[in-house]
Amino acid sequence: MQEGTEGRALVAGVASLREPRTTMGGVNLVAGFRPELWRAIVPHESPATLEGFNRPIVGADFTMPATQHDAVLWISGSAYDVVFDVARQAIAALRDVARIAEETSSWPYHHDGDLTGFIDGTENPTLIEAPDLAVIPESGPGAGGSILLLQKWAHDAASWEAQPTARQESVIGRNKLDSAEIEDKPADSHVARTDQDLFGKIFRRNMPYGTVTDHGTMFVGFSSDQRRLVAMIGRPASMSSGPRSRLTRRRNSAGG
Repeated sequence: MQEGTEGRALVAGVASLREPRTTMGGVNLVAGFRPELWRAIVPHESPATLEGFNRPIVGADFTMPATQHDAVLWISGSAYDVVFDVARQAIAALRDVARIAEETSSWPYHHDGDLTGFIDGTENPTLIEAPDLAVIPESGPGAGGSILLLQKWAHDAASWEAQPTARQESVIGRNKLDSAEIEDKPADSHVARTDQDLFGKIFRRNMPYGTVTDHGTMFVGFSSDQRRLVAMIGRPASMSSGPRSRLTRRRNSAGG
């Protein structure tokens, strides 16, 4: 927020933003707020235990930095020019109450691909199942909303691509061609350390970002229960029992 701005003014400004009303070249706009800010404005509309990413995730030899912001806007669309125009309009509308802390441009990569060359979101629930897992139910505070985990991971693509496919598959825990889970995968493979059967299902939509010389992945995870997200990011960093995910040795956590 801008210095001296009240949280209520920021929430009102973001709430006033609108997607363009068109059947051609439209965009989707997702907005979110730091839990503590949202709770101060509407105390009865936030899960009681929900909190921001206020402390770094620290493992035995690895740290995920905490870069919690007051608000987030995610603008997506089929054409970059429309996304660009809507983003500029949104920033102009909010200039009196907010400043840009970080801006990242993302794009789809080979349909559902990740910059590692593997298929992303293999374990995602179907679109029919997703609302039950990602949207807070009507019975509780924050009904209709979702809890977002957004992390930025920088890649060393040249180092990764220099590894033979078999070694890449060992790091991920899946076959590269068809994304089938490897039965005897290593305990420190990424799939083993982020097994949703252990901490619960979420809905994720990762997006590559950046340029040829500076790029990576934006991890986007939605859940109706923050405990699933906390467990999911703690295990790769070896906060709990077990080894650190080998994939975190090939990526650098740049914020979350």
